[in-house]
Amino acid sequence: MANHEATADELKAKARAAADDVGRHASRAADEASAAYETAREKGAELYETAREKGAEFVEDAKRRGAEYAETVRERGHDYAERARDEARRLYRQGERQAHEVAAHAEEYYDEVSNMVRRNPAQALGIAAGVGFLLGLIIARR
Repeated sequence: MANHEATADELKAKARAAADDVGRHASRAADEASAAYETAREKGAELYETAREKGAEFVEDAKRRGAEYAETVRERGHDYAERARDEARRLYRQGERQAHEVAAHAEEYYDEVSNMVRRNPAQALGIAAGVGFLLGLIIARR
C-alpha cells in the first residue's frame, strides 16, 4: 500500500503542478488579453482622434473653398454687371445717335415737301386727294 500512497502523492503533486501551470498560463493569458485590450483601446482612441482631426480639417477645407467660390462668384457677378452696364450705355448712345439722324432726315424731308407744296399747291392738293381716296378704298374694304 505504501506504493499506492506514493503513487497517489505523486499524482497529487503532478495534478497540483499541472493546476499551478494552468493557473499561471491562465493568469498570463488574462494579462496578455488585458494588455491587448488596453492596446486596442489606445489604438481606438488614436484612430478616433485622427478621424476627428481629419474631419475637422475636411470641414475647414470645405469652408475655405466655399468662401473662395463665393468670392469668385461675387467678383464675376460684378464683372458681368459692369459689362452689362457698359453695353447698355453703348446701345443707348447708339440709339440716341440714330434717333438724331432720323429726326434730321425727317426735318430735311419735311422742308423739301413744304417747299414743293409752296411751289406747286395745285399739284400737292391733287396728290393729297388721290392718296386720301386710295386710303378710303382700302379702309372701306376691311
